[in-house]
Amino acid sequence: THLHLTWREAHAKAKSLLERVRLPNPDATLHAYPHQLSGGQKQRVAIAAAIAAGPKLLIADEATSALDTIVQAEIVALIRRLVTEDGMTLIFISHDIALAASLADRIAVLRHGELIELGGTDQILNAPRHAYTRALLDAHLGLDAEPLLDRQGTSA
Repeated sequence: THLHLTWREAHAKAKSLLERVRLPNPDATLHAYPHQLSGGQKQRVAIAAAIAAGPKLLIADEATSALDTIVQAEIVALIRRLVTEDGMTLIFISHDIALAASLADRIAVLRHGELIELGGTDQILNAPRHAYTRALLDAHLGLDAEPLLDRQGTSA
């Protein structure tokens, strides 16, 4: 192993990591098969594995894309906490520019694999230079957006 641990030490470390990512029953999770875990639990296990060796850089590639909004918020809060506690640098890759902005000091916008804009989060959100970045921002419905339908399902 990378950390040169005995089986007992590795088991204790794995349990400790599962506790750090706030899985409710780490002992059961250690013995569970992937199909027995929810999407959020699987993501927490993946995060625990990613931080096991104490990296200085954490790359989270679409870490929340398949999760519902509540679990997504929990995972983002977890990543934010772990990055702060461990002093890691985070590269957060996402199609959700608002979600990325909630975590990032700087944002890089790519289109078809090409870097088209790079800047501070405030600059990207408030004064984007590229039309594609503006389109991404325009396409995102913020919390202050007006509803399209009222509660009865008719136009608002």
